[in-house]
Amino acid sequence: MQEILKQIKAGEGQKTEFKRSFQKEVIESIVAFANAKGGKVFIGVSDKGEIMGVELKQESLQSWINQVKQNTSPSVIPDMDVVEIDGKQIVVVDVKEYPIKPVSYKNRYLLRRQNSNHVMNMEEIANEYLKTKNSSWDYYVDERQSLNDISLEKVEQFIEKIERHFGKIFHDTPMQILQKYGLIVDDKITFGAYLLFSKDFNAISGVQAGRFKTPTDIIDSISLNTDLFTEIDELIVFLRKHFMVEYIITGNPQREERYDYPLEAVREIVLNMIVHRDYRDSSDSIIKIFDDRIEFFNPGGLYDDLTIEELKSNNYISKTRNKLIALMFKECGLIEKYGSGIDRIKRLCKEHRLPKPKFEEIQKGFRVTVYKEKKDYVGVNEGVSEGVNEGVNEGVKLLYTLIQKTPNKKTPFFAKELNTSVKNIERWIKQLKDEDKIEFRGAPKTGGYYAK
Repeated sequence: MQEILKQIKAGEGQKTEFKRSFQKEVIESIVAFANAKGGKVFIGVSDKGEIMGVELKQESLQSWINQVKQNTSPSVIPDMDVVEIDGKQIVVVDVKEYPIKPVSYKNRYLLRRQNSNHVMNMEEIANEYLKTKNSSWDYYVDERQSLNDISLEKVEQFIEKIERHFGKIFHDTPMQILQKYGLIVDDKITFGAYLLFSKDFNAISGVQAGRFKTPTDIIDSISLNTDLFTEIDELIVFLRKHFMVEYIITGNPQREERYDYPLEAVREIVLNMIVHRDYRDSSDSIIKIFDDRIEFFNPGGLYDDLTIEELKSNNYISKTRNKLIALMFKECGLIEKYGSGIDRIKRLCKEHRLPKPKFEEIQKGFRVTVYKEKKDYVGVNEGVSEGVNEGVNEGVKLLYTLIQKTPNKKTPFFAKELNTSVKNIERWIKQLKDEDKIEFRGAPKTGGYYAK
């Protein structure tokens, strides 16, 4: 009794609904609770939680149960108990989460969200159906594609990844691997196989990435419509290309490279984008690199009613939208443990001394934003007393000084002398040329850079 009073006092919510009398709205709430995590409908209670009571006849409860059973598909049979409070009778309808979903009432599918019943859209209905079958969309045959649309050479490369991960040789042929993992069914390829090993242009895997100087001014971009493994590699190369790098002098012979974003965290975000994206949505995934942040947007919100709060607290059971794709990435060692990515991203950003990343649902999708924060990094290695911050600007200064002292030299020479990559040197040379501080003189093979 006390527990019931406590629930009524708390008001309507995710698992509680009040109704003055038995009517069709009661059955709608029963269906909504059955499609969610269960709940209770209190009949004889007003919207404000006032005990109004309800008149009951001897056959009332059985009649109500029959109405629910006859008007729901699959049939739901809830528990109904009569409780007396202050001389008034109310009926408590206890609804369990239904094991076979989705449940409908007169061909309408409803889902409980917070304190109201929400009419499910086609995507939500399909998701519930697939979860009931313990399956996912990527296991289904793609009738528009055939074996000719995937690359067996890419399947062989995937086998090599598995072999490196497990440390042993597999003797399966590409076709055997496809069959073993359910990537082909009756000689037809699944959506997962098409996404993982597409031979040419892939119409449903689009990703756009750009370097923005302002919200509308793009100075570099890349557009990808290929297999998922290639997309990850290409995106990481593009992102890294636009990262600033600084060199930390620690007293060791080799200076340490430090990017303004932790590469492992960025790779984890990209992997999560590719693995968990809703590929049934026609929109592309989008990455925007700004001066102070990077935004990663994926079409499709969080899966299985997961909330941002649960995601941030790391207090949830991980369920993946694309089970087949996730399994393939796990098999070749690209992801380690389902559900560990968000916590890992937050930890890596913290270790890199960056602000907390932001996670949000926006425009029917999910966005992760990582922020850059300028700081001095002195004495980065523990126990090292000597340390100075040599960021990109310092690198440009060092290169300019070196060109002044040793004219008529080329990029490889500078990279060796400054102990950095050729790409960094090319970037610094471009900056110095843009500032009109250096110029190239002579023939391409014999000439070199001079300070003006």
